[in-house]
Amino acid sequence: MSNRETVLSAVRKALAGVPGHERPDYPPVPHGRRAGHAEPDIVGLFTERAADYRATVTRAPAAEAAAAVGRALTRTGARSVVVPPGLPGDLVPEGPWTQMGDAPPLTTGRLDAADAVVTTVATAIAVTGTVILDHGLGQGRRVLTLLPDQHICVVRADQIAPDVPEALRRLDPYRPLTLVSGPSATSDIELDRIEGVHGPRTLDIVVITDE
Repeated sequence: MSNRETVLSAVRKALAGVPGHERPDYPPVPHGRRAGHAEPDIVGLFTERAADYRATVTRAPAAEAAAAVGRALTRTGARSVVVPPGLPGDLVPEGPWTQMGDAPPLTTGRLDAADAVVTTVATAIAVTGTVILDHGLGQGRRVLTLLPDQHICVVRADQIAPDVPEALRRLDPYRPLTLVSGPSATSDIELDRIEGVHGPRTLDIVVITDE
């Protein structure tokens, strides 16, 4: 008997007494977990937790979102900014920077030379201060958010989930997901923090609130 047949035989024996109408999700298993882990002010909690990870967070109404993006670019002295396909055209204001589209795809060399990238997100998590990209419209390829030194994420307030389980319910598990909590950072053996080793050194988050 092969290893595969041995395992399948053990499974069949274990399931021998299970009624045929039962399914893996029936009956539901009580887990005893709280239904939610966030405070009433979800946006405020997200802002606080993201800042704990050294992200710069700005809250602005929709009409002022582009101005907030412009201030973030100005603060770092950006001269070139990558604009993924599908990013709303009014999110990146005119300025001393050159806007670089990614259609056709930019080369690795050009992305590495770019100062910043602006993206939207798929969702965000309040309790962890995390933004999640599924690389759909407005988010672009994963490499766009790895090579430029500054990443500016534009997040709508209604995209912020209170906790991880709710965020996962909002996502398509078949899409590639990138979770970002603060600027890219690592520590050496003496615990000296070094930022920008595996991705952007600077993370700006613009949270679009209601007017």
